[in-house]
Amino acid sequence: MRILVYGAGVIGANLAADLFSSGRDVTLLARGPWADVLEQKGLRVKSAFFPGRRTYPIPVVRELKSDDEYDAIFVVLRFSQLESVLPILRNNVSRNIVLVGNDPCAPAYREKLKGKNVLFGFYMAAGHREPDRVVSFSLRKITVGQLREDPSNEALIRRIFDGTKIRAVYEPNMEDYLLCHAAFVVPIAFACYHADGDLKGIRRDKAYLNRIIDANIEGYQAIENAGREILPAADKDYHSKEYRKLCFRVYRIMCATAIGKVCASDHAMNAVEEMRAMNESLKGFFDAHGASYPAYRELEADALKHLEGRANRGE
Repeated sequence: MRILVYGAGVIGANLAADLFSSGRDVTLLARGPWADVLEQKGLRVKSAFFPGRRTYPIPVVRELKSDDEYDAIFVVLRFSQLESVLPILRNNVSRNIVLVGNDPCAPAYREKLKGKNVLFGFYMAAGHREPDRVVSFSLRKITVGQLREDPSNEALIRRIFDGTKIRAVYEPNMEDYLLCHAAFVVPIAFACYHADGDLKGIRRDKAYLNRIIDANIEGYQAIENAGREILPAADKDYHSKEYRKLCFRVYRIMCATAIGKVCASDHAMNAVEEMRAMNESLKGFFDAHGASYPAYRELEADALKHLEGRANRGE
């Protein structure tokens, strides 16, 4: 299969590297100085937690022409950037398009790409990009599938990922999965702004950490009240004491170690516009279904105040 990874940021680079090292025919689309680096030196990926670096000589292109045909195109861009590439994807002959990343508006993008077989995915990798390399870690796991009312794409997904180093989890209801993911992630982004990017500053603030959990629970409640499914299934007991205890432990670990920087604050601090767009989309869903979310609003107002402070300081 011919696969194009459209976007060479941290997630796209890791997805391309993991597919390439599994023997797949992969091409990476990049632009500007970063494309120059990839063409001249290859894709260099350094582990965020362990010594060592690997270089992947992945073919690079700088544009997707209308007659460039691929068996699958994985579009790995920030949520706030997707709109700009839709005309290019619509004009291309390839049929299978997988939008990878934070996307709480999945049905809207399916409609905007009518005539294509549109899938959605979330790849478990994180980190940051430096001038000549990506510093990151990858769990080599993707959750991927279509919207709940669309025909199954499980067979296609298996053809792409079976025999690779990547564990593909087929999810037939990616619409609700991504909505729940946004409800979990956006409050954590608020915490990153509250802490000015250094989560260690809130690791002992039990009240604030519990407010993050409150905001997450409010989001899940709104989603469930709207008749949607809570995904992944492990989060269905989000009202339980066990769920709160687990989240609290995870947040404490994130805040006390480098995990929080790599998995949360690096991205939140460098993708403010994406987080703003996700926040607005999520609030639009809450409001459309008459939800009450005071803890979420409180965290949002505090985060916006901190972002304004950073802007005023020229940061």
